[in-house]
Amino acid sequence: MTDAPAATLTAEGPVARLTLERPQARNALSRAMADALEAGLARLAGMDDVRAVVVAGRGRSFCAGADIAEMPTLSPVEAETLAGRWQRIMDGFAALPQVTVAAVQGHALGGGLMLAIAQDLREASARFGLPEVTLGFNPGYGIARLLDIAGGAHARDLMLTARVVDAAEAYHMGLVTRVVPDGALEAAALELAQQVARSPRGGLAATKTITADLRAGRGGAEPRAYGALRAAPDAQARIAAFLNRRRVP
Repeated sequence: MTDAPAATLTAEGPVARLTLERPQARNALSRAMADALEAGLARLAGMDDVRAVVVAGRGRSFCAGADIAEMPTLSPVEAETLAGRWQRIMDGFAALPQVTVAAVQGHALGGGLMLAIAQDLREASARFGLPEVTLGFNPGYGIARLLDIAGGAHARDLMLTARVVDAAEAYHMGLVTRVVPDGALEAAALELAQQVARSPRGGLAATKTITADLRAGRGGAEPRAYGALRAAPDAQARIAAFLNRRRVP
């Protein structure tokens, strides 16, 4: 008998769903979860028909963070290696050509918060926090992205106080794109993903790449990408359709 996968990937038309599948552990980030997410990212990179991905957790919580049950077995070198692996996984979402939408319910704590903000868009009815300092260590990855998204003051607040904030406060910090009422999150995230997926893949992927480059201090690619995509068949067809609708008989 084989163990159930820690995460699953399904697709329907231009929208895929990547689901964390450890509800009994509040979808904690175990090494098995790392294996499953790496496999999911690799598959998504080759799914040319998919334009948007909903990232969600099974059960009551999005993700409770690192699996603390694994921590006593890790040496300092192993812990550093694992943190580096999780950093690469988070960066892998930014490298995807698809737009990712996090559907964040229940709690997103520690690495779960970092996983949420690794997505392009975030809809939430959840509570967010970074409890690492209460356990005697620092967040192991994702701090640069947190500073970028929430700003220095909010990021320091979360990291140094370890307080937990609700979705409304997380929205004001920039952690959340939209607050969604309990019970409506799944439908809202799917609707947002479907809205994104109506746009041609080329423009979506180029916008993600340019954003990642700018965040890394590399600029100047916008005009080149714009020029190339303007000549692409998808863009040409849509420009022609727009002009035909506007044309006066």
